[in-house]
Amino acid sequence: MQPIAHTPAMRLVEVLVTDPLDSSAAPRVRALLDDAAALHPADLVIDMTACAYVDAAGIGVLLDVHRKVWSDGGRLTLRGLSPRVARTLQLARVDRVLQVAAAAATPSPASS
Repeated sequence: MQPIAHTPAMRLVEVLVTDPLDSSAAPRVRALLDDAAALHPADLVIDMTACAYVDAAGIGVLLDVHRKVWSDGGRLTLRGLSPRVARTLQLARVDRVLQVAAAAATPSPASS
């Protein structure tokens, strides 16, 4: 997990989660996301493209950070969810609380 970018003018912070977000990773991810939230971004984007799995501890981390960012007037968005992670969030009904960016359309090959 590493911060990708902080753009003060845009007030955007992006964080890339590269491992499963489970009980063993939750303390590290929580610390990183708390640091990101402490920057008071208007938008905190968590890129989950490389995250294959989320468990209850990981969901708890995401919800806690969402509350921190939201209470500070910001917005947390999850991006790049795998079908497995998206389904886990749906089953836990947190997809109703957390904002999920729509998947980008896959460009079609150019016709010759």
